[in-house]
Amino acid sequence: MQSANMFLKKILRSPVLPFAAQHGMKKDLLPLSRTLSLSLCLKQDNSCNPEEKLDLDAWKKVMKSGLPEVVSETVSEHKELSTLAAARETVEMWRLAGRLVPENITEEQLKTFTECSSKSAQKKYLKFLHLRELYKKNDKRKMDEKRERRLETKEQASEADEAKRNSFICLWASCMDRAYSWRAAQSMIFGQPLVFDMSYEKDMSAREVANAVRQMVFSEGCNRRSADPFHIHFCNFKEDSLYHKEFIKHYRGAWGKLLITVTDQCYTEVFPKDKLIYLTADSPKVMKTFDHDKIYIVGSIVDKSIKTGVSLARAKRLGLETAALPLEKYLLWNVGAKNLTLDQMMHILLTLKDTGDWKKALEFVPKRKYCGFVSKPVHELKKTLSLVNTLKLGKRHEELQKQFAKNYSKKLTRK
Repeated sequence: MQSANMFLKKILRSPVLPFAAQHGMKKDLLPLSRTLSLSLCLKQDNSCNPEEKLDLDAWKKVMKSGLPEVVSETVSEHKELSTLAAARETVEMWRLAGRLVPENITEEQLKTFTECSSKSAQKKYLKFLHLRELYKKNDKRKMDEKRERRLETKEQASEADEAKRNSFICLWASCMDRAYSWRAAQSMIFGQPLVFDMSYEKDMSAREVANAVRQMVFSEGCNRRSADPFHIHFCNFKEDSLYHKEFIKHYRGAWGKLLITVTDQCYTEVFPKDKLIYLTADSPKVMKTFDHDKIYIVGSIVDKSIKTGVSLARAKRLGLETAALPLEKYLLWNVGAKNLTLDQMMHILLTLKDTGDWKKALEFVPKRKYCGFVSKPVHELKKTLSLVNTLKLGKRHEELQKQFAKNYSKKLTRK
């Protein structure tokens, strides 16, 4: 009994079992070891309990169950992996041999390849996979080509539309430019003159001169696009002045092609004095209507510090008639000085020349400077203002009139 146990232990400890498991012999050795161990146990039990009998059915069940099934499963998986690897190797060999084989093949396709009954069936299956792969590639290539063609046609259509649009815009711009130039040329012969006094360079800084030139550029463009433009004159214009340099910066090569008159002479030497009217916000005389026979003068000055009386003093020195726009007559003035920019003056004069309507012309005044247009007569507005003042100050109307007369007389004495 002891010798049998020793023999069984040697068998279990020996390297025979791992060797057998590697080469597929474990399935045969494990039942042998199980029978030996069970037989030894049964002998021991019989020796200990000789009265008990051996249960053969239980012994058969133990022999059939357990470990051999697990070993068979691992061996079957190993066999499947080895067959798939072998199938993949054969597919690669056929590809190198030049046969019709797909470039990419999945494990499921390899399984179906191994399940084929014959070699010809395997070849046909691989050819089928190869053709299907080619069809997919061709379909993808065709879709890409269609997409590229669609994009190309869209780009060509957009380019054609842009070319048509750009050509139409260029044609329209060139035609309108010719029409504007023709009107400006006609205004130089038959149009009403409008003078810009360019003698204020010493009264402004370089920044204010640049701002004034920018406003005059806007004025020239507005005048050029109008239906009945003015004949613009730049009087007292000196070469190599700040005005000249700023104009060259803006117009560059087009400065010599402008349809305006530029002269270094004074306007009193070019036009008769009785036709000249100097427009200034400091003038005590208010302009009532636009006179087409007169020649209006606008001072080319932009002063941030608002130097009052500069243009009025120049006009008085030359003995010219002055006028101011009727801003208080038509507008409820809010805040700020009553000086307007040069392009705003150009818009107002062009509107007055075309329509003669002060309300339409004064719409170009910035809306931040007034509350609205006057809807009532001036004397009624004065009455309402005096009533408001009496209510605010608690004074009588006569006292207010006396105070206003005193202040007005002081202003006259100062002038």
